[in-house]
Order: sequence, then C-alpha cells, then structure tokens
Amino acid sequence: MGKAVSKLSKDDLKSLRQATYFDKRELQQWYKGFIRDCPSGQLSEEEFSKVFRQFFPFGDPTDYCRFLFQVFDIDNSKYIDFKEFIIALSITTRGSEDQKLNWSFKLYDHRRVGKISYQDMLAVVSAIYKMVGSMVALPDDEKTPELRTEKFFSMLHKDKDNDFITLADFKELSKRDPSIANALSAYEGLV
Repeated sequence: MGKAVSKLSKDDLKSLRQATYFDKRELQQWYKGFIRDCPSGQLSEEEFSKVFRQFFPFGDPTDYCRFLFQVFDIDNSKYIDFKEFIIALSITTRGSEDQKLNWSFKLYDHRRVGKISYQDMLAVVSAIYKMVGSMVALPDDEKTPELRTEKFFSMLHKDKDNDFITLADFKELSKRDPSIANALSAYEGLV
C-alpha cells in the first residue's frame, strides 16, 4: 500500500471493503490504530512478537509468532502492512469456517509445499505449547507436542514417518478433533 498516510484513500477503502468483511467505518478505525502503533505503516516480526507476548505472559510466543507472521506476510516482504493485517484479521474473526481452515492450514504448511509433514506439524504444535506454557491442563494423550502431533496423524490413519496431511485431510481432522474448530472460532466476536 506504499507509504503510510493518515487516511485510507478511496481506492484503498474500496479494495479493502471487497477483500474483507469490514465496513468503511471499521476499516478507517483499524487503519487509524494500525498507523498509531506502526507509524511507518509496516509491522516487523519483532514488533509483532512483542505485541503477542502481552497476551501470553506465562509462556514464550516467539516461535509461534514466527509461523503466524509468515501467514500474515502474504508478499514475503518481512513486514506486515495494513492490507495484509486487515485481510488476516477479517478471515480469522469473520471468515467462514472453510476460510479459517484454509488460513490455518497455511500456518502448519510453513514450507509452502501444499502438504504438512509430521515435522512441520510438530514444529507448530511445539511452538503453541511453548507459547501457552503451563496455562492449560492437557489430557494424558496430549501432554507433549509429540503426543499431540502423533494423535493428529493417527486420527487420519497416517504414518508419521511417510505420510503428509493435505488440505482435505486437515479439514477432515477439524471434524474429528473439536479443539481445531474451537481454535478457529476463538477470535469471533472480538471485533
């Protein structure tokens, strides 16, 4: 979107209204807040992680933020601009379940190969466990990131050493494990 300005142009507003579930007033408010917090108009991974740390004081969200940042940073510029930010926010807060699943799949498919290996999933699940810390009591079969990741592969009858999880598999997994669907709707109603 170029250099930061105090207001969104009419063209930017029009394209963002088409690309998101926000109305003109909401977009203007979000933009004002984004520019207040990021006067350059760009959010670095370090700044992104700093904001996230406020929400997880008992854990370390650094690794998770690295994966999450990659999903937000659509153009791989190493910065999140307002357009990238608001599109991700729109999907995660107001998108359909299918849109949220597609977006979440990208989080686990951090190598951008269209499929998730056991190691890909383990890296993200480990980052989530590290972020949450001891805040959540887990069932015995999910006490470690390895156990949880193995459980996901097992639910899909996949061999963790040889198989991959596709987008279709990921959507099936969300039906079999309610925690995935619950995580997808965690942001609803926040905006």
